[in-house]
Amino acid sequence: MIESLRLINFRCFGQASLDLSGPGQIFVGENAQGKTSLLEAVCLLLRLQSPRARQTRQLIRDGASEFGIAGDAWGCNLQVRGDRKGLVLRVNGEEITTRRDYLSESGLVVWMGNEDLDLVRGGGESRRRFLDFIATQIDPDYRRHWNRYRKVLVARNKYLKSYSAREGVVNAYTRMLIEHGSEIIRMREELCSRLRPRAGENQRTISGRDEELDIAYQDRSKGDLEAAFKEVEDSETRRGVTLAGPHRDDVKLKISGRNAKDFGSEGQQRTIALALKLAQGEILRELGGHPPIYLIDDVFGELDLCRRNALMNLLPADAQKLITTTNLDWWDRGLLSLEVTTVKDGGFLEE
Repeated sequence: MIESLRLINFRCFGQASLDLSGPGQIFVGENAQGKTSLLEAVCLLLRLQSPRARQTRQLIRDGASEFGIAGDAWGCNLQVRGDRKGLVLRVNGEEITTRRDYLSESGLVVWMGNEDLDLVRGGGESRRRFLDFIATQIDPDYRRHWNRYRKVLVARNKYLKSYSAREGVVNAYTRMLIEHGSEIIRMREELCSRLRPRAGENQRTISGRDEELDIAYQDRSKGDLEAAFKEVEDSETRRGVTLAGPHRDDVKLKISGRNAKDFGSEGQQRTIALALKLAQGEILRELGGHPPIYLIDDVFGELDLCRRNALMNLLPADAQKLITTTNLDWWDRGLLSLEVTTVKDGGFLEE
């Protein structure tokens, strides 16, 4: 649980501080007031990842040179300072030099937002990112393989594009991609096996129908990354890009035996996205040892009454829930009893 949050020059926030209740809070306000940025700050503080920004400089308030986020969570004081060079991390005032050590002291996160529809409607990148966000939270080995794979992939692509590319160097990069990529694929397949029964049960509960949700990892290398790289070797040389590996895999989602992306109704697709995120929370709890924090960005207002009530019922009572919304018309206080805070112009007003 996160007990407090302090922001300096983060997004639209100049200086702001907030105490958070154990069960959670609802943050209400008009658009562009800072609600989503608040949840983003919590995600960054706990997981060192932003769901919206690719580069640190995007998080810095206009006119400032750096941002700061601090908070008390799980008995620790966590601090993240960021500038255009990267992040500086502290736990209980002591600077931490590795992300692995910092993340071992922080908490787990489930992010839910309207963009979750991309899990069903979008391309493979959204589904790969979904699996990676779960796995990097609960498995330090996965995080190591994933970070190493990404760095080697960038270097290999850069080298393939160069006129001076030599076969021996490319092959050395290929061996590293096979080593780390094979582990990523194995762990992703295991994760899909864990997700399948949990998401399927959530799907039936939320929809109120006996709809079977199937989740299958699509390994394009068919279990043999070395052979896959040999198969695309000539194409890679011509195109100057890596064409094999887990960065090109996907997750197939089927509802009642049909491709959910192509044949699922909007209601079914929204339900699948919710079912997947709730299953994510269950797996994080099981493998991480404690419930994650649920960061829910303006989701409830987009759901019909049935799905809205089902989601409120399925959110764990003992997990902290931080929820943003533009209005409270949807709120059933009997199902979800939380404090309300207004967000306006990068500041907080207690109700």
